[in-house]
Amino acid sequence: MAAPAEPDYLVPKHDGEWTVEDVLGLPEDHGSRIELVDGGLLVSPAPKSGHQRLLQKLQVALSPVLPAGTELLPGVNVRLPGQRLLIPDFAVVTTPGLEVVYYQAQDLLIAAEIVSPSSRVQDRVLKRQLYAEAGVPFYLLVETDGPAVLFELADGEYRESARSEGGKLTFTEPFAATLDLTR
Repeated sequence: MAAPAEPDYLVPKHDGEWTVEDVLGLPEDHGSRIELVDGGLLVSPAPKSGHQRLLQKLQVALSPVLPAGTELLPGVNVRLPGQRLLIPDFAVVTTPGLEVVYYQAQDLLIAAEIVSPSSRVQDRVLKRQLYAEAGVPFYLLVETDGPAVLFELADGEYRESARSEGGKLTFTEPFAATLDLTR
């Protein structure tokens, strides 16, 4: 009788709290998003096709209106103070062309999250708070079945600066854009 196959774990056994270096040392081909908050991992499955279509639509709409000195990148590692490493659905960075394993929070102009069933609490509450604490100037939260809201950092907290109406999100800061969110 053959021995049962070893389980195929997403993350190897690890004693103690995780560090940014530990997470960055994991293989890239695991198919899930692995983020770090204060020594604990946030693991979410790869996004579904509807999420990815919306992501592509946002990238295509934003790319031509980005100001000089910025670049839009999907799914990059963002290092926040302490043992925190997040992966926004996309980020608008102020360091175009930089070749790095992760961006520092101060390199971001916008962190954007598309809310998925597996990420509701993280995107709406936790990540919003962590990006604010790290000083990221704008946070874009896009609901797949609801409004999109752009938040601007003011006095250490995000305040709503634009909300979609009729499937379109229009804003003038940090640059002018109108995003069609209809499917």
